[in-house]
Formats: sequence, structure tokens, C-alpha cells
Amino acid sequence: MDGAQARVEEAISKMVNSLDTECLRKMQVDMYQCSAKCCQDSKASLEDVQRCIDNCSKDVNKAQAYLQNEIEIFQNRLQRCAMSCQDKIRDELPAKPSDRDVEKTRHTLEKCVIQCADKHVELVPALTKKMLETLKNRNF
Repeated sequence: MDGAQARVEEAISKMVNSLDTECLRKMQVDMYQCSAKCCQDSKASLEDVQRCIDNCSKDVNKAQAYLQNEIEIFQNRLQRCAMSCQDKIRDELPAKPSDRDVEKTRHTLEKCVIQCADKHVELVPALTKKMLETLKNRNF
């Protein structure tokens, strides 16, 4: 099962890196340039400069919250799939399972959880595409 977990973690990592390089960094550059302009206004009050900087960072903050939420939803879906595997195995075990029963169901559980992981890794490219589109259109 460790290999399945590693595949999921790698897929999520690649997705986050792709979202970062294709969208978030540009948004951050814009945010920092905007913030620098706020600081260049020597006639503005401290509060005005801070309000300007806060306004510059709105989109980046919203984008990061959107990404965090989407990744959390993805991880919850994966966890529910694994829990469904556990429920299925629990239902199949007799009231007093033998060592053989336990070993057989452990193998079945591992197989089911690996299938969940593989299925969710396959979803990552479409999820990445959806998230990139949302970020580019700033629909978050």
C-alpha cells in the first residue's frame, strides 16, 4: 500500500507544481508589483498603504484558498474510497475470524485500497486542467 500512497502523493505534488508554474507565480508577480506601487506613494498614510497592499493580495489569497479546498476535497474522496474498502472487508469477515480469514481479507483490503489510489491518480490530470482553467479565469 505504501507504493499506492507514494503514487498519490507524487501525482498531487506534480499537480501543485504545475498550477504554481502555470498560474500562481504570475499572480504572485502581479501581487508584488502592485504592492511595490502601494509603497511608492509617499503621500499615502500607513493605513492607506496597508489597505492597498491587502487589495493587491486578494486574488492570490483567494486562489490559494481555492487550491487548498480542491486538494482537500480530492483527499477526502480518496479517504472515503479507502473507508468503503474497510467497510466491505468488515462485512465479509465472520463473527470469529480465523487467522486465515484475517490474512485473506487483509490482502483483499490492500488490493481494494490500491485500486482506489490508482483510480484517483487517474483523476489528477482532469482535476489539474479544471483548476488551471478556474485560476486563469479567476473564477475562484
